[in-house]
Amino acid sequence: MDIAVEDVPAQNRFEARADGDLAGYAEYMTTDALIVFTHTEVDPRFEGKGVGGALVRGALDLLRGGDRKVLPLCPFVKAWIGKHPDYFDLVYDAPPSTVTD
Repeated sequence: MDIAVEDVPAQNRFEARADGDLAGYAEYMTTDALIVFTHTEVDPRFEGKGVGGALVRGALDLLRGGDRKVLPLCPFVKAWIGKHPDYFDLVYDAPPSTVTD
């Protein structure tokens, strides 16, 4: 199965297409400095076939070299990045909190 990933800015999401069919998507929000992944969904017909991983990898590869860092609020994206240290450099490194009592 051939999985192609593309950014669809009009819908604020990356889409994965398997042999032309929409197989999944990863929604995001953007700021000047960040792309925040909020939700990822894979069509049930494609679950267990590597679509989710291909989607995240493809999206991050498209973002590599850009000006924005990634903030993975979506549990799936966060877990995938956690298993692939070669993508850690894309993740936003929040400064330490300065909150006091």
